[in-house]
Amino acid sequence: MEDQLINQVSPLEPEKKKSKLPLIFLIIIIIFVVVFLLIRPGVFTIQPIGALPEGITFVYHSKGSEMPFFSSPDGLCLGSMGGVSLLCRGMAMGSLEELADRILFRLPYSRWAYLRSTGGREFTN
Repeated sequence: MEDQLINQVSPLEPEKKKSKLPLIFLIIIIIFVVVFLLIRPGVFTIQPIGALPEGITFVYHSKGSEMPFFSSPDGLCLGSMGGVSLLCRGMAMGSLEELADRILFRLPYSRWAYLRSTGGREFTN
């Protein structure tokens, strides 16, 4: 009888190992979101003008939400004055001093980023 009882009990099947990939992916996303919220990066683009004939785009970290993610001197003028003038563009360029110590890296001029900052409008020099 004991032999029959022993034969009826089957050994436990080993548990299938669960993939840790979803957990690792979730942790990476959480870290990315936290870093994004702490740094709050922005993209600032200056179109080619006399002083910068090739233009420039740079990514900076922001201390707050004072500027939109994509910004430019022309975009700042549109937001504050409703239009772009040389005087307003010059004053907006003055805001670069505030951003100078927060630049993460510099890139070549990006027309795509410039157009995002101006709502798709382009202004000549």
